[in-house]
Amino acid sequence: MTVVTLLRLKNQRAMALESSASVQILRRNRLAAPLLLAAAPAMPLVYGLQSRFTQSEALLRSRPARWFERFLTSPVLCWFAGTAAVIGWHLPVAFQLALRSHWTHSLEDISFLLAGLMFWWPVIQPLPNLTKSRWYVPLYLFLATLPCDILSAFLAFCNRVVYPSYLFGTHLGSLSPLQDQECAGALMWVWVTFAYLVPAVGVTIQILSPGEHTHAESGRMAGNSGAVPE
Repeated sequence: MTVVTLLRLKNQRAMALESSASVQILRRNRLAAPLLLAAAPAMPLVYGLQSRFTQSEALLRSRPARWFERFLTSPVLCWFAGTAAVIGWHLPVAFQLALRSHWTHSLEDISFLLAGLMFWWPVIQPLPNLTKSRWYVPLYLFLATLPCDILSAFLAFCNRVVYPSYLFGTHLGSLSPLQDQECAGALMWVWVTFAYLVPAVGVTIQILSPGEHTHAESGRMAGNSGAVPE
């Protein structure tokens, strides 16, 4: 229900506060996406379908299908997708267009959600895969903080209003447009740091726990014993 509520909340076409816009972006890309993956909606759907709809195992195990799956869930591609969405939509041209155009704003919503799902897929791994190691996840999350930190620092310390639309909007209390932008940059900086730090610490603890090695080894042995030579 939390995820449904988050996804039903819609932005206004022209937000008066840049800090509010930052909250909306962070909500879609850094909160709604991992919650959706953690819920693993594909699993009850697959297991709940009748057998005649899930008997295309040969097609799913074909080399093109497996290659496409590996490509689409590659940590490198997922990292670039998530980072490109955040940086790209914060470019002044794209940001201003999303504020003025309802269709562009809807495209921004969809791209943030899809990029967020791709970004968090290697971290959460919603489909069971006992043989896949997670040692890279802390580094993956650490590297993801760098572009966001650079963007946040620029918004907080550039000493100029980056998005002209906020020069003519209403502002919270006595905040000037520049102060609102600095607040947005600081908010993004803190939020992203904790959004990546918490799962990185959790995954590191799992990796270092004694039971994790036994679980991974048993998963590899089960995968090898169940492999069918082509």
